[in-house]
Amino acid sequence: MLNRLYRNSFVVIALAVVSLVAVNVFAYFYYSRVDLTQAKSYTLSEGTREVLKKLQAPITIRFYFSQSEAGMPLVLKGYGRRVQDLLIEYRNASGGKVSIETSDPQPDSDIEETATLDGVQAQSLDNGDRFYLGLAVKQGDRKSAMSNIAMDRERLLEYDITRAIASVTEKEKTVLGVMSPMPVFGNSGFPMMGVPPSPKQIFISELERDYKVVQVPMDGKDIDPKVKVLLVHHPRGITEHAEYSIDQFVMRGGKLIALLDPFAFFDVAPGQRGMEPTGIPSNLERLTKAWGISLDTTKMLSDMQYMVGKGPSALPTLLSLNDSAYDQTDVATARLGGTLFPFIGAFSGQPVAGLKQEILMHSSKYSALIEVARGQDRGDKATAGFKAAGQELPIAIRLQGKFNTAFPDGRPPKPKPEKKPEDDAAKDKPAGDEKPATEAAAAPADAPQKPVEEAPEIFAAHIAQAAADNSLVLIADTDFINDGAAVQIQDLLGQRLVYPINGNLAFVQALVDQYAGDAALISLRTRQSATRPFTVIKEMETRAQQAYTEKIKDIQDSLQATQEKLQALQKTAPAPGAAAGAAILTKEQQAEVDRFRKVAAEKRRELKDVRKDLRADSEALQFWIKVLNIALIPALLVVLAFGLMIYRRRQTR
Repeated sequence: MLNRLYRNSFVVIALAVVSLVAVNVFAYFYYSRVDLTQAKSYTLSEGTREVLKKLQAPITIRFYFSQSEAGMPLVLKGYGRRVQDLLIEYRNASGGKVSIETSDPQPDSDIEETATLDGVQAQSLDNGDRFYLGLAVKQGDRKSAMSNIAMDRERLLEYDITRAIASVTEKEKTVLGVMSPMPVFGNSGFPMMGVPPSPKQIFISELERDYKVVQVPMDGKDIDPKVKVLLVHHPRGITEHAEYSIDQFVMRGGKLIALLDPFAFFDVAPGQRGMEPTGIPSNLERLTKAWGISLDTTKMLSDMQYMVGKGPSALPTLLSLNDSAYDQTDVATARLGGTLFPFIGAFSGQPVAGLKQEILMHSSKYSALIEVARGQDRGDKATAGFKAAGQELPIAIRLQGKFNTAFPDGRPPKPKPEKKPEDDAAKDKPAGDEKPATEAAAAPADAPQKPVEEAPEIFAAHIAQAAADNSLVLIADTDFINDGAAVQIQDLLGQRLVYPINGNLAFVQALVDQYAGDAALISLRTRQSATRPFTVIKEMETRAQQAYTEKIKDIQDSLQATQEKLQALQKTAPAPGAAAGAAILTKEQQAEVDRFRKVAAEKRRELKDVRKDLRADSEALQFWIKVLNIALIPALLVVLAFGLMIYRRRQTR
């Protein structure tokens, strides 16, 4: 009996081992995975699949991963395996056009030298050891490297890999057009007038690294067909013909990124009669109206949650945005970090039929549009009387769909030349004095006059509707990519060092990357993150700030009413026995002052209570979150243990 039991056990163990080996062999040759996550975090996007379908030649992805490095943290090893799993998904979805080569570089080895030649850089650990976590995409002679795959860009990992694949399939650099009335390309200045030359804006220099950047004039001529992406920066005073050229550019399938502004801080007009300079507005009103979108250039956005500064230095129109203001599913706005937007506007309206709107950036619910004249007020003057709109207002939007022209009647007629005074003077001259003798001799009087030849248009036919779906981005600010808002420039031993101080330039570069690459990159989404923005406390502070603002307004109203009453009392006759002009308060005035002091003291006490309640609510919330994080799992385990104990006792009984 005992021998039979041993034999049966041996058979069961042997069958289990054979089954395990068979399953592993089958899984090695036939890889498959089921994605059960709610957001499909481990499934390739349709945009990636479109890029892989368009591959004309095989692509090799060399993945360098120091998985045998003993000092490499386990969290990095786990991340490296996730990257490897994602690359396998690329291989399976490509139909054999993508091959994966995984290498484990060792110090002073041939593989390490190959990684360096491929553009993959070694990263250092705290103990000084080095490891590799990067990849290189190669097709023929073209190569694109991701020198180090950082964990903080895991949500953008699919986009980065797909963009690298798309970049090696391009034979030449994409042409990026920049249309701006400002000297973003720099100028030589006017030395005779004491005006120094201005350097090229940093965002132009950064874009020139990856693209062929050309300057597009605002003269209304058709945009060169080589331009694939058009960046319109602050189109102040734009003519109808220039807007028509942009309209037809979009109709032909060109990608547009338009930066508009109700108050361009870095493009100011001199004030009149000693007034402060004012920012110049810009808009594309004819185009945006046809798309169903509007931008009120007489108002700017004021936001109590994202404002910069506190107390007397608070400036609600200078906004410091964070992740809670971005669309975290779009690769252009995910992982941006902090951005700085000065004196911006907000879009309104609904897209016309056939177009869809995506909000890339928005304000908080504690925001509102205010008059431009009040935009530079600070402190209590800026927050007094503020009433939040109670909704998030769009700052940057993406429009997608099939666009119709904003000029249904075709190309607008050319403006007639202005009549000059010298033309009237020429009419009054005798016929014999109209031309010099030499010119009259060269050209007979009866010779036909040749019409003035105009430069031929590149595109003669007017396009009323786009042939396919297109996409464009509108941003209600132009100052955020200026050097003064995006970077810090230092001069060190004659070298010009540039340090980005926020994600402003990264935002523009991400948009251009989307539009300059394969069209499928636009639809690429980010992968779901395990982290969630902690915004509850921030909203609590903003609500308290709103109440604080209302208290300030009450104090100011009481102060103004009391001062008016004092002025009215001071106009009356002086008290009996008081000298003329003496500053002696009457009983009524003294009573009024005492009443004001009492009211002011009560208001200050109320303000202290508001601050106290704010601290109490915030501290209580943080305390309970810590309790849940620390004690929830142990408490659940204890409850589960007691439940199992009770269940077993009942079964025993």
